[in-house]
Amino acid sequence: MFKKIIILFLIAALASCSSSKPAIATTKKAAAIQKPRTASTRKTANSKPVAKNPSKNNTSEVIQSTSKTVVTSDLINNYVLQYKDIAVGNMQKYGIPASIILAQGILESGAGRGDLALEANNHFGIKCHKDWVGDSVRHDDDSAQECFRKYTEASESYRDHALFLVGKNRYATLFTYEKDDYKAWAKGLRAAGYATDPNYPDKLISYIERYNLHQYDCQVTGKAYTPYNKSAPVRTSSTNTSSSPNSNSNSNSNSNSNDPSLYEVQKGDTLYSISKKFNLMVEDLKQKNNLTDNALSIGQKLRVR
Repeated sequence: MFKKIIILFLIAALASCSSSKPAIATTKKAAAIQKPRTASTRKTANSKPVAKNPSKNNTSEVIQSTSKTVVTSDLINNYVLQYKDIAVGNMQKYGIPASIILAQGILESGAGRGDLALEANNHFGIKCHKDWVGDSVRHDDDSAQECFRKYTEASESYRDHALFLVGKNRYATLFTYEKDDYKAWAKGLRAAGYATDPNYPDKLISYIERYNLHQYDCQVTGKAYTPYNKSAPVRTSSTNTSSSPNSNSNSNSNSNSNDPSLYEVQKGDTLYSISKKFNLMVEDLKQKNNLTDNALSIGQKLRVR
């Protein structure tokens, strides 16, 4: 009897030892597995922002016209590609610079994203006026709920814009400018009352030069196009006083600055504005100075008498 009790005690003790060992091993194994999971989570968290870096070239800006619209440079470029052919066609048919048409479209429609463009296909902010018999929409502008023209598609807005400028007497002066003189056209539109914003010409010129819209004028005129380079140095009068076989001003650059027959080009001058100042025709001014195009430089000397 005593032997049986000892044998049972030994069996129980062995069973107890064998059952406790696996339990310890399982705990250690579980702890070891948890470590790599923690490391993996940290690696994923550190790599996440790198994939979300935005493009630095696609800058955004706010266009304020008949509505306030936030656009990106990509949107504006896409707008130009979409409507450049219509603008070139209108320049050929009506004599309005394609660069001006596109710049006005960008500004007035918020590159096609403004309220009037989306709601009424109106890309130029043209109001109804008394002679309009087509569809219209109401929109807040200078006054509350003004009447604006509504079109079936954007191409109709582009055509109506051309007819609007051609058909109104107050815009007649614009068509005396050189066809590709976008600076004169930009200033002329403001002077004729197209917009009340005093910065309207500067905004149009900015879009034309930033997005190289003048190239479409050159497609029509056949002139060589040179992309606008904002960082290019401006030629001064001291540069123009040196004799150069490539100078457009003939021998005028070596003349005395007090010579009354010479005029020194100032910032904002165009051939048209200078010709008006001295009661000349643009072509006469170009002929006097052996100019082959309309390009001018600040400080350049022109013979005007």
